[in-house]
Amino acid sequence: MAKITVREAISQALWEEMEADPKVFIMGEEVGVWGGTYAVTKGFYDHFGPKRVKDTPIAEAAIIGGAIGAALTGLRPVAELMTINFAFSAMDHIVNEAAKFHYMFGGQFVLPMVIRTVGGGGRQLGATHSQTPDAVFSHFPGLKVVAPGTAADAKGLLKASIRSNDPVLFIEHATLYQQRGEVPDGDYVVPIGKSIIQRPGKDVTIVTYSKMLEISLKAADQLAAEGIEVEIVDLRTLRPLDMEPVIESVKKTNRAVVVEEGWKSFGVGSEVASRIYEEAFDHLDAPVKRVAQLEVPLPYNRNLEQLALPKPEWVIEAVKEVL
Repeated sequence: MAKITVREAISQALWEEMEADPKVFIMGEEVGVWGGTYAVTKGFYDHFGPKRVKDTPIAEAAIIGGAIGAALTGLRPVAELMTINFAFSAMDHIVNEAAKFHYMFGGQFVLPMVIRTVGGGGRQLGATHSQTPDAVFSHFPGLKVVAPGTAADAKGLLKASIRSNDPVLFIEHATLYQQRGEVPDGDYVVPIGKSIIQRPGKDVTIVTYSKMLEISLKAADQLAAEGIEVEIVDLRTLRPLDMEPVIESVKKTNRAVVVEEGWKSFGVGSEVASRIYEEAFDHLDAPVKRVAQLEVPLPYNRNLEQLALPKPEWVIEAVKEVL
């Protein structure tokens, strides 16, 4: 296996899928000549040309509307939104058209389109550019929502998303691009909608995804030094949500902590905790604890921003509380 960055893993997935299928093309702001805001598509324009790597105006509704039209006519667009915060400008297209057309037209249409976008805080981009509204989009049936936390999953899940006949919102965390990890060689594909145990343990189950996987693993290392072994379940996909590994883990450990970057109110953790109570209540020896961002718009000031974001110490405290 090669050890590469998340950025390289995503770029590889895009390149390989475009080489394999001429119907796949990229569109978005600065994806072509500039090579992408986070340099994911650097070199694509020169290799694939302007017909398959399309720079667009600064108009998110036009980007997603165009991608929907292309998908309906047989192409496989990968539409990039510079950040998930800008997806609100295309909300009607995403949740009322892309997510619903297959159902509303009795299965006569498929929409094989991917919306690549960047979420999360930690880069001092201010309150309107640092949000984690994953739960908002996960609320809508018909839209798949994927949020990988490792380089291997970033590549494997993006390839699966591009090959899917359903619309996929693919959320990349802004601070994970430089994270390195081993990625299997060859045509590596990870199925959408399958959670995975990233670290085995026996004392407490931690359920998490995306950037918070890194935070949870750091907390687990510190807890292990104290003799506490946590099991970490990485959701990877928020819709469809695979709770089976979570429930099986909770039945073993009898305790659960859910860690997310978004706000606690009405969030991913709320859904996961509710499912645990519904499906594994008799196995719990303590209430489910949730770790999340403080309930404020993220400040621009770096020190204040870091104070608001979840950190390993919060996870450690929650684990010790349920113990």
